[in-house]
Amino acid sequence: MIKLQPGKYQRTIQSLWKWSIRGFIALVLYVLAVNYNFFWLFGGMPSLQELENPKSQLASVLISEDGVELTKYFRENRSPVEFEELSPNIINALMATEDARFAKHSGIDLRSTFRVVTSFGTAGGGSTITQQLAKNLFNTRRAESAEDGMEYKGLLMRIPKISTVIAKTKEWILAIRLESRYTKQEIMKMYLNEVEFGNNAYGIRVACKTYFSKEVGNVSVNEAATLVGMLQNPNLYDPRRRPEKCLIRRNIVLAQMVKYGYLPESEAQELQDQAILLKFKVENHNTGLAPYFREAIKKQLIAIIEDLNQSRGDDEQLNLYTSGLKIHTTLDSRMQQYAEESMREHMMAQQKKFYEHWKGRNPWVDEHMREIKGFLKDAMKRTDRYRQLMEEMDGDEDKVWEVLKKPVRMTVFSWQGEKDTTLSPLDSLNYYKRILNAGFMAMDPNNGHVKAWVGGINFKYFKYDHVRQSKRQPGSTFKPFVYASAIESDIVTPCDYVVDEPVTFGQEDGIMKSWTPQNSDGKYSYQSMSLRRAMARSINTVSAKLMKQLGPQKVAEFAHRVGITSPLNETPALCLGASEVSIFEQVDAYCSFVNEGYRIEPLLIVSIEDKNGNELRRFETTTKQVMNKETAYKMVHMLQGAVQEPGGTAEGLRRYSCAQGNEIGAKTGTTSNYSDGWFMGVTQSLVGGVWVGGDDRSIHFRSISLGQGAKMAMPAYAMFMDKVYADPSLRIAGYKKEPFNKPDGVDINCYAAPSDSTQVQSPTLKPKDEDGFLN
Repeated sequence: MIKLQPGKYQRTIQSLWKWSIRGFIALVLYVLAVNYNFFWLFGGMPSLQELENPKSQLASVLISEDGVELTKYFRENRSPVEFEELSPNIINALMATEDARFAKHSGIDLRSTFRVVTSFGTAGGGSTITQQLAKNLFNTRRAESAEDGMEYKGLLMRIPKISTVIAKTKEWILAIRLESRYTKQEIMKMYLNEVEFGNNAYGIRVACKTYFSKEVGNVSVNEAATLVGMLQNPNLYDPRRRPEKCLIRRNIVLAQMVKYGYLPESEAQELQDQAILLKFKVENHNTGLAPYFREAIKKQLIAIIEDLNQSRGDDEQLNLYTSGLKIHTTLDSRMQQYAEESMREHMMAQQKKFYEHWKGRNPWVDEHMREIKGFLKDAMKRTDRYRQLMEEMDGDEDKVWEVLKKPVRMTVFSWQGEKDTTLSPLDSLNYYKRILNAGFMAMDPNNGHVKAWVGGINFKYFKYDHVRQSKRQPGSTFKPFVYASAIESDIVTPCDYVVDEPVTFGQEDGIMKSWTPQNSDGKYSYQSMSLRRAMARSINTVSAKLMKQLGPQKVAEFAHRVGITSPLNETPALCLGASEVSIFEQVDAYCSFVNEGYRIEPLLIVSIEDKNGNELRRFETTTKQVMNKETAYKMVHMLQGAVQEPGGTAEGLRRYSCAQGNEIGAKTGTTSNYSDGWFMGVTQSLVGGVWVGGDDRSIHFRSISLGQGAKMAMPAYAMFMDKVYADPSLRIAGYKKEPFNKPDGVDINCYAAPSDSTQVQSPTLKPKDEDGFLN
């Protein structure tokens, strides 16, 4: 054995101290160099402000008027959670697995770090929860730059192994800083709000909803262990794609919970034998309530946020997808649910009838009900897919059609659920062209709040919004504007009698070729009837007679005044609804009748708050009187005639509960060849509009018995209103059966008219067995 001499021993100790001091100084200098980005070698560090206000991408939440989360706008689907909301199971599983001494250290666990160093990394990682938070929160290992432009990458960070050491150093520094500024509970909350769980689930709240359809406070031990186990590698331990690996990882977490005293071993053994029971549902822009509504207001929201950012100056800029805004809307989640259910139920039945009606034939026909030759090829040529292929193949049509006729695997929409199949793009077009579509909107006429919005039958497969984007000929649902204009002009009153007889328009009416409108059955009765009954039965000749007296310009002016914003062709055909409008406009305009002559702008957004609940902006609707109260109420009375009068086109509504013991008005509409089926319904608290038809006007039913608005559209409205009136919570909110407001001094009694062969009968007659007539 070699013995050191006392002098030599002393020199060795001195040398070790000297190197230790030098090493310590070097370490301090290195840490300072990293902290201050010496010569731009190490990349920047977050500022004090960033530490105090760390940035995360937070989804903005769309909230209904009754306080229900409708959906979110996000790039990273993240909803923050407070520590108090967390289940103890989540906290215990996380500490046992990721940082057992979390409560004891100050950001860096020296024992774990020493273990990692001495085992050369084979004994697991040494990062604490705080260090992992620093890594995730400030992107210490990513190539991105900070949002304010300060690059976190330095020159040395471009060297692979050195960059890892520097990143680790930054995480130590940031961990100590975070520990000095936040409590342990705040750090754990921030960590669980930041981490990714795969399948676009960021943060523990979204993860609980995505994988188990639960709130963060309700997850079981096994569910918490599954989620915490996924943190090591969300893709590797995805419970849907790799259930075996996820199960093994979950059981490791349970074992860790036993090891650190969070779980009895007997309970753990029982839990380890259980399977992982998922209730998986990914939130995306195609799912959730009111997808057409939230897409419709997205542009409006972006414009509002741009305006807010201009007023904020140098403050943190807001972003719809990342700022965690709370957007309070006018939509009612209950009504929206009822609207979607009613439309689904009705359209499933309509589609079945349509398939049976056209069985063995193609449904695209001309005005003479003859099949349009080459329809599919012409339709394909109008698609983006065709234009793209023509560009790729330098205009070689033969090659393009070869691709379009080649079968490929695809998933298609059906009313029985999505179907995986093999179709060519041309066959797919053939399939989708046979599907009817629809739109529905309901609005409170008293405050302008839009309560329900269904833009189509399925947002994933049919993005086009039939509430606001789509404009179709409204048919007879436009006639109330003709009648209202005539009543306002004192040409007629609801109780005046008119004769159903031919009316001819000629050059004196501004048209080159004479035109004599026919009734839906092609006949004229030459009978006298009250104006109310004429509108109830939707007699075309009476609308034409009023148009001839008023002139198209006056009718168009009235329609624009009450809410129609689309251009209107000022020709005699306007009296039969020949100009295209949207459901949104129609509902807006009809509300003016119910709201005592005041047009009230439809309101979609009530207020916008920031992520901390501070109100950024509040919205109010605008009102303007567009007709006097007397005219408005007379029109309400006229609209009630469609339901009450014998032969009224909405007489079939009386079969539904919504019309029993209730004042309700309506108007049906059907365009030429039954291309469009419309229904407008009005009550004191809700105005609703429905459209049903093919996306191509040449695709429709062939008969009046199936193609009229009373059959194509009315049942959806009736089912919706029945559901609304059956909901006690909505009755409490004011949506209940009640009479229309009647202005003082207005008394309408059309049944006091002299008796004749066409005397209007009492509205108390029982409803007929069949629905009303074509309009």
